[in-house]
Amino acid sequence: MLFLGIDIGSSSVKLSVLDGATGKAIASVQYPDTELDILSPQAGWAEQNPATWWDCIVKGCELLFSDASVDADAIEAIGIAYQMHGLVLVDANQTVLRPAIIWCDSRAVGEGEAALTALGSDYCFGHLLNSPGNFTAAKLRWVQQNEPDIFARTHKVMLPGDYIAMELSGEITTTASGLSEGTLWDFQEQKIAKTLLSHWGIDEQLIPTIVPSIGQQATLSNTAAQQLGLKPGINITYRGGDQPNNAFSLNVLAPGEVAATAGTSGVIYGVTDKPAADTQSRVNTFLHVTSTHQAPRNGVLVCVNGAGRSYSWLRQLLGASAGTPASYDFLNDLASNQPIGSDGLIFHPFGNGAERLFQNRTLGAQLKNIDLNRHSLGHVVRATKEGIVFALNQGFDVLKSLGGNCEVVRVAKGNMFLSEVFTATFANTTQAAVEFYDTDGAEGAARAAALGSGYYSSAKEAFSGLQPSGIVEPCAALKDEYQDAYQRWVAALPLGEHNLG
Repeated sequence: MLFLGIDIGSSSVKLSVLDGATGKAIASVQYPDTELDILSPQAGWAEQNPATWWDCIVKGCELLFSDASVDADAIEAIGIAYQMHGLVLVDANQTVLRPAIIWCDSRAVGEGEAALTALGSDYCFGHLLNSPGNFTAAKLRWVQQNEPDIFARTHKVMLPGDYIAMELSGEITTTASGLSEGTLWDFQEQKIAKTLLSHWGIDEQLIPTIVPSIGQQATLSNTAAQQLGLKPGINITYRGGDQPNNAFSLNVLAPGEVAATAGTSGVIYGVTDKPAADTQSRVNTFLHVTSTHQAPRNGVLVCVNGAGRSYSWLRQLLGASAGTPASYDFLNDLASNQPIGSDGLIFHPFGNGAERLFQNRTLGAQLKNIDLNRHSLGHVVRATKEGIVFALNQGFDVLKSLGGNCEVVRVAKGNMFLSEVFTATFANTTQAAVEFYDTDGAEGAARAAALGSGYYSSAKEAFSGLQPSGIVEPCAALKDEYQDAYQRWVAALPLGEHNLG
């Protein structure tokens, strides 16, 4: 049997077909091959049209099923992974009312902070495990306050993955894991966060019906089946935000296990069986996709918005005069020829919206200590890579303080972890071994769909076909050099008493 995984990113959509018998992907595509636009009509705003995501899925399926080795009629279930924290609003006819407010949008910080002040830390960190911050619930409040006509027409509130499930099935549903990432889930009461919604005067009926993250959710409609080239009635059996899904993809399911990714944003995600909350809101806790009443599992998430986005910005900037972006191989070669610490050049990668690590402050990206007589393009590239890792390490230290076991971090061989310089910097700064797996979010969503459909009887069986493909260990001889570079980076943060280092 075959299983389809769909991964909705802010840069592109990826699709993968998994052969259940072997546990391996037989075909994968990405659409488009250039990065999707992020609309920013005002400073700090970030929006995308949900119809663009669906169009990418349709065109991606056309590419995927043009491969003669993929029998679309053999696909038995579909899994969905999606960019977290977004807000999609639809009316009673399932018409989208405004562009989606996506994860790196900063407009709702004030709404979240006001709710924290009004409701108090005991409620927010005891029940939501987070400040409402800049998450989906706060974005909904922003619409209520600033776009009342749109809010009045809203029939249902959805996360990006819920929207894709609606397009696939015609049904509007959500998951508890998804609601938790929007601070719309009460961990103590194990239900929708009614107190927060009531505080804002938001009707609970706007929240869709809750279905399991892993298990039967809906079936593929005739209309969607015709658009995608699939048979109607296929079960949709998985839905997860991109970071819980990345962890699932890497078989990070048990307390103490840790995953990382460095795509548009950089994330470290550790699984725990405890309701761990950081009262300074530097890291965030959400319900993991494998959580059950009998075996609760939460994910503690460290996020740096401007990770791969910083690197792609640099690549595009350097290629502007040539009319085409510089190749990543070219940039990696430049960085590898420079010393640890980039000869004192420092980059702070905070130019992609408000950063949770720093209490949702919008800091802006900065390049510091430029010496016009010493620093070259290679120094800039290496400083960018190091700055992203050093920023992630701020949150890694918080994760450890919450009881995370951080000796090994599992990653997919992709994005910035394709760079030897980046991977070595990560291992030596965090002092954690980096364990590689040949997988990605789309394959993980397909694997979860197979588990949710009952094809696999257990997670152990589902991951029998996934094995490590390599490991990078910290080098004891380089520890002091990396720590010195990290401490110089921390000292240059423009935060005063807010420094985490």
